[in-house]
Amino acid sequence: MTNKITRTNKITKINKLGFKQFDTSTLNQQDKDHLLHPWQVFDTFNKDGAMPIAAADGAYIYDSDGNRYLDAVGGLWCTNIGLGRKDMADAIAEQVCTMAYANPFVDMTNIPAVNLATKLSEIAPGDINRVMFTCSGSAAVDTAFRMIQYYQNCRGLHEKKHIISRKNSYHGSTYAAMSIGGKPGDHPPEFDFIKDTIHHISTPNFYRAEDYVSEQYLKEKNLTKNDLTEKEFLKFLLHELEEKILSIGPHKVAAFFAEPIMGAGGVIIPPKGYHRGTWEICQKYDVLYVSDEVVTGFGRLGHWFSSKDEFDIQPDIITCAKGITSGYLPLGATLYSDRIHEVISEEGKGRCFSHGFTYSGHPVSCAAALKNLDIIEQENILQHVKEMSPYFQSQVRTLSDLPIVGDVRGMGMVACVEFVKNKETKERFPDELDIGKWISNQADSKGLIVRPIINLNVMSPPLILARHQVDFVVSTLRESILDTIEELKLQGHFQ
Repeated sequence: MTNKITRTNKITKINKLGFKQFDTSTLNQQDKDHLLHPWQVFDTFNKDGAMPIAAADGAYIYDSDGNRYLDAVGGLWCTNIGLGRKDMADAIAEQVCTMAYANPFVDMTNIPAVNLATKLSEIAPGDINRVMFTCSGSAAVDTAFRMIQYYQNCRGLHEKKHIISRKNSYHGSTYAAMSIGGKPGDHPPEFDFIKDTIHHISTPNFYRAEDYVSEQYLKEKNLTKNDLTEKEFLKFLLHELEEKILSIGPHKVAAFFAEPIMGAGGVIIPPKGYHRGTWEICQKYDVLYVSDEVVTGFGRLGHWFSSKDEFDIQPDIITCAKGITSGYLPLGATLYSDRIHEVISEEGKGRCFSHGFTYSGHPVSCAAALKNLDIIEQENILQHVKEMSPYFQSQVRTLSDLPIVGDVRGMGMVACVEFVKNKETKERFPDELDIGKWISNQADSKGLIVRPIINLNVMSPPLILARHQVDFVVSTLRESILDTIEELKLQGHFQ
């Protein structure tokens, strides 16, 4: 059940972009008739349809009626430098005119792909000097999955194929990537998943620690749930990972997949020392560490990559996408270590890495990425994130005083507000109420886009956000939550 809100005249109207050319009603019907959306909820979609987006400029998007919205979702975690930039359009157009496509297979390459691979090797941590290009973050994770299998087979370790990930994680939507992910909502019974070699351990979410720590563990440690400090929770998480490796058998566990910050799972900031601790356990048992930086890469936390600079780990593989082009064109990449490459490319073995895509290293996408990275450097956007993040985080946390806000968390330029029915007990609203959607609908009507995920609202705005835009995001979200509270009371869902 959702609470659909009619948009009001509070939203700024503009005419200069020619929105009168669009017939929104016809567009909506054609969309319903012909287009299958990712994560389309059929019953709701068939009733409400979708918002047709017609234009974008900086941090703002415009629907087909000319209504303006501040896009605090950043497209989908990706419009880092903002949209509508002529310098990006010029770079893309120039590459199209020079060479729109080149065969990437076997012994063919193209200059933008070479230049981008070199640049990524320069900014990636440690010995991660090898790159395979994909068309998305999902495909980058799928590539990492296949590369891990290939690597272990090259080592003669044919049983070492099991993967460990986390509950509520998200790693993409291919068969392998979705299986590695652990979001319950992404594992409906109508789809099949890899189950025998992929395992999920607890979400490192201290706010919900009681949901994960077992009674048996508490008994063994002579603790109660009231004793669960963040430090004790960290001990449990590290213990759980090591026990999982040992129970499967170290000779069978190939890799551990982890987002530095769990994005779609609710912006989960792990306890301090979590990533370092899990990395050390992986080192102990010869388990590859895959850092999924599809969300956190290219400035979201104020670094090119957060693995080393923010969390003090040296991954074996980094997967990335989204911010690599700031959403201007599709592109993903699997970055991996020299150590892995030395094994899979061993001389005299006659091996072929028979994996890739027609559009691997697409020259136009690579040219867009190179220009995007240049803009990030030239405009000092990483430093801007470091300077703006404390203000963004402090302002978002002011929402904590509202009666249905249970937790506010975030880091860098990403944040999440979690809604609860009871702040003291942390009782959730029923999932079917979809409270996050109620609030996002209210925000829509006021010119703000936030992402609803059942009991959550998630924000990952363009990295160029200014203070006054942060103020608008927070004040508008506050107003939207308050309006929703009144609706909840009227309908008997909240006292």
